[in-house]
Amino acid sequence: MVLLKILVVLLVIGVGAFYIQPTNWVPFAPHGMSGVLKGVSGVFFAYIGFDAISTTAEECKDPKRDLPRAMFYALGICTILYVAISLVLTGVVPFTQLNVGDPLAYVFGPEGANLPWVSTIVGASAVIALFSVLLVFQLGQPRIWMVMGRDGLLPKIFAQVHPKYKTPWFATLVTGTLIGIPCLFMNLTEVTDLTSIGTLFAFFLVCMGTLFTDNSRAKFKVPYINGRWTFPIVYVLLIYYIFSMRDNLFMGYGGDKLGDQIIVTLYLIFMSVITLLAVIKQWSLIPLLGATTTSYLMTELGVVNWTRFGIWLLIGLVVYFFYGIRKSALNA
Repeated sequence: MVLLKILVVLLVIGVGAFYIQPTNWVPFAPHGMSGVLKGVSGVFFAYIGFDAISTTAEECKDPKRDLPRAMFYALGICTILYVAISLVLTGVVPFTQLNVGDPLAYVFGPEGANLPWVSTIVGASAVIALFSVLLVFQLGQPRIWMVMGRDGLLPKIFAQVHPKYKTPWFATLVTGTLIGIPCLFMNLTEVTDLTSIGTLFAFFLVCMGTLFTDNSRAKFKVPYINGRWTFPIVYVLLIYYIFSMRDNLFMGYGGDKLGDQIIVTLYLIFMSVITLLAVIKQWSLIPLLGATTTSYLMTELGVVNWTRFGIWLLIGLVVYFFYGIRKSALNA
């Protein structure tokens, strides 16, 4: 399925490149840098696949070698394909026409390159492409719950592995139910935005956790660059951007100005504290940059998404404080 997806993407890039009209790229970023970052925030759910790779660590023959390579290769290849696809789509038709459910097929329709055969191939492959993506999404969550069940943070049944298929059967069934039923009643934008803010927060936690990891005992090591002298420069540039270049100051993805002002203000307070700690504790620059970018992108997703995310997070905290913290293997 993945091979078919890649072939279709290469077909779109290879054929569509001959129908690009450079005038469609003028202006190249019509909504400025703020528009670019809003777009990045909205589609960040696409990067959950790299997170899914890490959840299969126990099923790798040599995870210390294979996992980092797989992540870097996948990240590099996908980024190149994302950029190429974006250039083709916005080059064949004006970006204002791309607010449709199937933009890849649309650009080869009558309004674009007018190649019905390509449009048909792309439309048919989209079903398989979505199916493979959903499989990857469904692969990671049950394994996370399996490990949490093993650690006592969830009931032990989540850690049970099927005797025949060797997979976490109960966690898989629960994942499918909790994802499948809400999807029947929610629109695509709500689902993807909630997924994006959850993915960003997960990546943010990993970056922050790296700062508190004993690197001498870690099997996966992050190169250390002293953030005492470098990170304050990043902080100053960030402050400059927010107050001088961000369109509609403190205005995020959702359109609620007061709510967005509160979110960005809290972000600035957080960044000030992190910068101070980076100077005092000489924290590593790389995880600091990761925490900065992921948390900033979360500010672009608006109050509505933050509210939904907060409710979901609250449910998790209730489970933890009323069950997990008492049953935790670490607590014992």
